Amino acid sequence: MSTPDAGADLGAEEGPDVASLPGGAAAALEAVLVVADEPVPAVRLAAVLGLPVPQVRALLAELADEYAGAGGGRPRGFELREVAGGWRIWSSAAHGDVVGRFVLDGQQARLTQAALETLAVVAYRQPVTRGQVSAVRGVSVDGVMRTLTARGLVAEVGQDATTGAVLYGTTGYFLERLGLGTLDDLPPLAPYLPEVGDLDEAGSGSRGLRTAGTAGATARGGASGPPPGDEQGGRHDAHDRARDGSDDDRTDDDDE
Repeated sequence: MSTPDAGADLGAEEGPDVASLPGGAAAALEAVLVVADEPVPAVRLAAVLGLPVPQVRALLAELADEYAGAGGGRPRGFELREVAGGWRIWSSAAHGDVVGRFVLDGQQARLTQAALETLAVVAYRQPVTRGQVSAVRGVSVDGVMRTLTARGLVAEVGQDATTGAVLYGTTGYFLERLGLGTLDDLPPLAPYLPEVGDLDEAGSGSRGLRTAGTAGATARGGASGPPPGDEQGGRHDAHDRARDGSDDDRTDDDDE
């Protein structure tokens, strides 16, 4: 005797009979997707419509094909895509320039170069601390991290087990804005960034990179002080420390 597929009824709940509504289940699904302000998982859509998950997945695929003009139909100015673990209706990529002119219309909504660089470091090296991001970029990123967090692109994801520093990672909204399904869909840029383990966790700004350079010089020279006979070495070191201290004051806060 065959047994029913347990997954077939997953998510189905008591509710209105969507098949009796104008346009049937497909129209009911469209009505929900139109008001969704973030990608909605198929399981949640099935629960709302009172339909089995497989049926909802099939309806989503049919709608996506219909909007794309499959079967000789007219391509729509919008499309249905699965992004960040859920489904949402988007304006068509082919009409991006037109939509961009309408949405921006003289406004500037782009991130600064500093914010984009910081976001890239977080995306490829997450989970990562602010100190580690600062070490990669060579400047303090406190202000930029606050901006990225406020925009919902970056969030706290835990604490470093060794130092207790807050760890940051990208959010589902980040994936949504880039049109990615998972972080695995990011372009392969990670090999061009330094390994997190090579960064000086205790430093801030570019101090970590200078510390690494000093350690290398010490290893090559066998001593950390000035060479014998260099009576000016102490004064030179003091001057360098004062100059480096002024460099640490550089931040991206003015670029937010």
